[in-house]
Amino acid sequence: MKRIFIFCLLAGCSVGLAAQVPAGGAGMRAGMADRLAIRWTCVKNIYEMPNRSVSRLTLMNKGNGAFPLSGWGIYFNSNRSIDPHSVIGGQIEHINGDLYCLRLQASDGVRRGLKPGGTLPITFTSSDLSINISDAPIGFYLVWDDRPAQGHTIHDYQVDRIDDPMLGALTPGMEYQRNMGFRQMDTAKVSRVYPTPLWYRDSGSAFLLDGKTPVVADAGFEGEAAYLSTALAGVIGRRPVVKGGASGKAIILRHVDEAEGQGWADSSAYRMEITDKHILISASAPVGIFYGIQSFLSALPAGVWRGAQSSVMIPGLVVADRPRFAVRALMLDVARNFRSEEEVRRVLDLMALCKLNVLHLHLCDDEGWRLEIPSLPELTEVGAYRGLETGGRVCLPPSFGSGPLAGMGAGSGYYSKASFISLLRYARERHIEVVPEIECPGHARAAIKAMDARYKKYARQGNMEEARRYLLRDTMDRSVYESAQMWRDNVIAVALPSVYRWFDKVIGEVCAMYKEAGAPLRTIHLGGDELPAGVWEQSPACRALMEQDRSLASPGDARWYFYNRLDSLVKRRGLVMSGWEEVALRKVTEGGKTKVVPDSAWKERDSRVHVWNNMIGGGDEDLPYRLANAGYKVILSCVSNNYYDMASNKSFDERGYHWGGFLDVDKPYAFMPYDYYRNAREDYTGGPVAAGYFRDKELLTEEGKKNILGIEGLLWAENLPTDERMEYMLLPKLLGTAERAWAPDPMWAMETDSAVTARLYAAAWNGFMNVVGQRLLPRLSYMNGGYAYRIPVPGVSIEGGLVRANLPMPGFMVRYTTDGSVPGASSRQYDGPVAERKLIRLRTFDVRGRGGRTVDADNRVSADDTAK
Repeated sequence: MKRIFIFCLLAGCSVGLAAQVPAGGAGMRAGMADRLAIRWTCVKNIYEMPNRSVSRLTLMNKGNGAFPLSGWGIYFNSNRSIDPHSVIGGQIEHINGDLYCLRLQASDGVRRGLKPGGTLPITFTSSDLSINISDAPIGFYLVWDDRPAQGHTIHDYQVDRIDDPMLGALTPGMEYQRNMGFRQMDTAKVSRVYPTPLWYRDSGSAFLLDGKTPVVADAGFEGEAAYLSTALAGVIGRRPVVKGGASGKAIILRHVDEAEGQGWADSSAYRMEITDKHILISASAPVGIFYGIQSFLSALPAGVWRGAQSSVMIPGLVVADRPRFAVRALMLDVARNFRSEEEVRRVLDLMALCKLNVLHLHLCDDEGWRLEIPSLPELTEVGAYRGLETGGRVCLPPSFGSGPLAGMGAGSGYYSKASFISLLRYARERHIEVVPEIECPGHARAAIKAMDARYKKYARQGNMEEARRYLLRDTMDRSVYESAQMWRDNVIAVALPSVYRWFDKVIGEVCAMYKEAGAPLRTIHLGGDELPAGVWEQSPACRALMEQDRSLASPGDARWYFYNRLDSLVKRRGLVMSGWEEVALRKVTEGGKTKVVPDSAWKERDSRVHVWNNMIGGGDEDLPYRLANAGYKVILSCVSNNYYDMASNKSFDERGYHWGGFLDVDKPYAFMPYDYYRNAREDYTGGPVAAGYFRDKELLTEEGKKNILGIEGLLWAENLPTDERMEYMLLPKLLGTAERAWAPDPMWAMETDSAVTARLYAAAWNGFMNVVGQRLLPRLSYMNGGYAYRIPVPGVSIEGGLVRANLPMPGFMVRYTTDGSVPGASSRQYDGPVAERKLIRLRTFDVRGRGGRTVDADNRVSADDTAK
C-alpha cells in the first residue's frame, strides 16, 4: 500500500529549480499565500483498522513563478488525530489541540521549487472515518519561518466529495422512501398550541383581535402584560394598551389562587380560554401567565407573522396545561465559537416560544473564555482571542478554522459585564434561568493560559506573591497526557491553594452580576468531564498534597479533593453544584478489573448531574438510569437524542460530528425519557440496533423516575463558525426536544404492544410534522427577521424515466431546473413527475424564498435512482 501511495505522490509532483523565499514586505508575503491552492481528498476509509482513514492534501502553485518548498509552514486545524509516521511527501507536526503544521521534506526544500501549475500530494492516515464535509481539515494559513507572528490565510481550498459505498450514506432515493409515509393534514386539524398541552378543545367561537383590544392584567403580571403588548405590535401594527382593569372585549391576565383549582400548585400551570368575548389567561404565578401567553401566540394563524394587519380572527380554544418536567434546558456552547449578545437574545426568544426554562451557558473551554471578570482582566484579554501572537499580544492558538488573525470571526469575543447583565435581565423577563458553566478541572486551557500571562506580568515586575495569587498551573509539573480534544496542557493543578482563590474570585463576581441583574442563580455548572489519564502524576504540588491528605491513594484521587473544596465554596454562597456525569463516577478495581461506579460522595452533596453518555452501541446506554436509580438528581443530556451538533444524517453535505450518531428532529421527538431503549433504532454508526441488545441494561425504576429532573438539548460549537450555521444545527431539532420536555407522556410511549405503538407513533409523528411545517417554521421564517433553520432536502426517485420528489413535512415548495443551474426562487415549481431526459436539479424553498441544499437527479441515463 505504501508503494502505491509513493507512486501516486511522484506521479502528481511537479518540481523544478530552486525557488527562493521572497524577501518582500507583508503584502508580498500575503500574495504568496494567494498563489497556493489546497485540495483535500479522502483516499480510503477503514484502513488497516475499522476507525482509521487515509487522506491526501494536494498543493498547487497557481502563480507564474516557482513556489519555494522550504522556509515556511502551512498550519491547519483537524478534528482527527494524524499519525506523523504515516505522512508521505512531507511532515505533519501536531502542535496542540486540533492545530497541525505541514512542512515539506528538507531535501526537497533545499533543491527544488513547485513549478507554476505544478501539484504536490501529501498523504497521511488519521483516526476515525471520514463521512461528511466536517471531517476535512480546515483553516489553512501560511507562516514564513523568519516572520512567525504573521499568518496569511490560504483562501483557495477545496474538499472533494466522499463517495464511499461502504459507508451506507443516505441517498435521495432512500429519503424519498422515508417521506412516503407523510400525509399533509387539513390546516384546521393541525394542533394550534405548541408544545402539545395537557388538555385542550375548540370552543366553537372566535375572537377578533385589533388595535383597540386592551391587555388587562392583575397586579403582579405587569411584566408579562408588557411582553405580550410588544409581541402583538408586530401582528396588529401597534401595541395594545395595558390596563389594570376594563370592561368589554379584552385580553385578560388573571391571577388565580393556588387553592382555587386543581393543578395550580405548579406555578408553571395555566388555563387559557379564547371566546368571542375575551382571551382569558389564568395562573397562580407570573411564569404560568407567561406560558399561557406563549400558547396564545402559537394559536394565532400562521400567516399573521408575515406582517402587521389591522385585525386578526383567532379561532376559539380552551386549554389547561402544565409542563411534564421541571427542567427544560438548552446547553449553548459559546466557548468554542463565540455568539454575540444579540444572537443569544434570539436564542432566548426561541426558548420562550418553546417554553424552555433553563439556558445552560458553556462560557469557557480550552479554546475560549467568554465572560469578563473585571478583577482578572487577563481572562478576556488573553482567553477571549484566538490567533497568532503579534505585537506582544498574548492569545490562544487558532482552533476550528478560526485563522491567524486574533479578533476576527467567531474564534474571538466575549461578554462584557454590562452585556452579560443585560442578557440575564432579558432571560429573566422570559422566565429563563441562565446556568453558567465554568468548565474544570479539564477543558480549562483558556483560563490556565490567561493566568499564566498574569503570572508572567507580575513576575517581570518582581512581585512573585501577586504572580502566584491566581496561578492555575503547577510550573514544576512534568506530567504527560493528552485530552480527548488532543490538548496536552488543559488541566488545572487542583493541589494549588491559588486555584481556590481563583474560583472564589470568579464565582464571587459571577454571583454579583446575577444580583445586579435581579436574576435567579441556584446552581453553577463546574464541568468535570473528560479528565485525561496521566494528569498530576508528575506534579510536585500533587505529591505534597498526597503527603498531607492520606485519603488520596493516587494523583487521580486529587479530583475528589477538588470537588469537595468547590462544593464548600459554592454552598457558602447558597448554591448547589452541577456537573457532567463524570463527577458522579469513580473508578474501582474489583477482581483485578477496573470499572466505573457511582460515587456516593457526589450524591450526598445534593448536586445535579448532566448525563450525556448513553451512546447507543457504546456500552454505557444505561448510565443515566443507573445514576438516577442510585439516587442522583439527573438531567438527561443524552447524546443519543439531544446532541444537536451531530449531523442530521449520514451524507457528505450534512455538516456536523457523527461520533455519537446522526440526529435530525425525529430523534429528539422520539426520545422516551423513562425508557429510551424501546425506540432506539440506530446505533452511533447509523446502523440498526440488534434485537435484544438492551436485554442486560438497567431499567429506570419508579424511584429512579423521581430523580429525573428534566431534559436538555445541547449544541456544541466546534463546527459553528457563523450564527447561520448555529441556527441550522439548532432548528428544527430544538422543537422536538421542547415537545418531549413539556408535553404529557404520549400514548405511543405508554402502549406496551409494539405493533400498536408503531401505529400510534406514526400518526403522532405525522401530526407533529404538520405542526412544524404548517405553523412553527413559517412563524420562524419571519420572527426576529427570520431564523436560518435547516430546510428539508427533497427526496427524489427516478423510475421509468420519471423524476419524482417529495418532502418530510408541509410548508415548503420544491423548484427545479433542467439547464444545470442551481434552482432559484423563480425557477419552475415541482408539481408532478418530470419526464425531461436531462439533469434535473431540485431544491426546497421556504415561505420567504430561502433555499436549501440542491439535489441532482440524472434523468439522462436509463438506470433508476441516480439521484445525489
